[in-house]
Amino acid sequence: MPQKEEEMRKWVVVLAMAVAMAMVMECGEAQQLREQFYGTRCPNVEEIVKEAVSLKFQQTFVTAPSTLRLFFHDCFVQGCDASVLISSPNGDAEKDAPDNLSLAGDGFDTLSKAKLAVETHCPGVVSCADILALAARDVVLLVGGPRFEVELGRLDGRVSKASEVAGKLPGPDMNLEELTDIFGKNNLSQADMIALSGAHTIGFSHCSRFSRRIYNFTALMPLDPSLDAAYAQQLKAACPPDVDPTIAIDMDPTTPRVFDNVYYQNLVARKGLFSSDQILFTHPASQPTVFTFSNNPDAFNAAFASAMRKLGRVGVKSVPLGEIRTDCSSFNS
Repeated sequence: MPQKEEEMRKWVVVLAMAVAMAMVMECGEAQQLREQFYGTRCPNVEEIVKEAVSLKFQQTFVTAPSTLRLFFHDCFVQGCDASVLISSPNGDAEKDAPDNLSLAGDGFDTLSKAKLAVETHCPGVVSCADILALAARDVVLLVGGPRFEVELGRLDGRVSKASEVAGKLPGPDMNLEELTDIFGKNNLSQADMIALSGAHTIGFSHCSRFSRRIYNFTALMPLDPSLDAAYAQQLKAACPPDVDPTIAIDMDPTTPRVFDNVYYQNLVARKGLFSSDQILFTHPASQPTVFTFSNNPDAFNAAFASAMRKLGRVGVKSVPLGEIRTDCSSFNS
């Protein structure tokens, strides 16, 4: 009996050590991020990135929504580790997955230019993942959104597989429970999800992403009844059944080039482009938050900034799972 008790005590100690080690590793990753992370190693990194992003934005507005969307798609798959930026000669990297094929090239180009500028001043110091986080913040500010501090200290991931993407990203036809679940898997609350959905205040979508709502919602009801009738007609005019697949329309029909709370006002007016947008208003669990954001731009800005900081902490890589890439599109040799 004493021998069994001794063995039991040993197992308890081993289990306690394992739990403690897991907690240390988790806390280590969380504590790895901090403002002013690069200190004297690259003290002007934020200014360098901002200048490169601003120059790209002056060339094309698409820089803003494409860079912000790139950050979301990166963090939701493998964490915020710039794995979405990897180019594979075999076409099997994250960016090659069906859900990522619509990512605009301007986002990738923005990161390439920002990384080049940073490498010129601070070679081998700043990760692509951190540059992407900074660039996402900067484009929000450039289109009128809130400024917030970005925590830094991420490493670039060493894995990028197309097969890892399916089921990880929110889709245009998801219901509230599905959206809440997929964000929850990234430690983001339902309120965070509603705030981050406000990113649809800028950007565009191809007609195929929402055409079901205006042409074949159900066998007996071709048009989604949650859509405002006049808005539905606008969508049909812009996206006829035989539309060119390259055609895209603004996700916010009112102020598509301004980062504001009009997105939520559109939801109240039944002008959400995706089913996953409109459900935020039609579902009683999320409707109060939509009302708050639609009536109070400061509340939305604060919630969005907070949620972006939380999103930036998802899946942060540390040694040996991460590195600082020289080129954002390829792993270090």
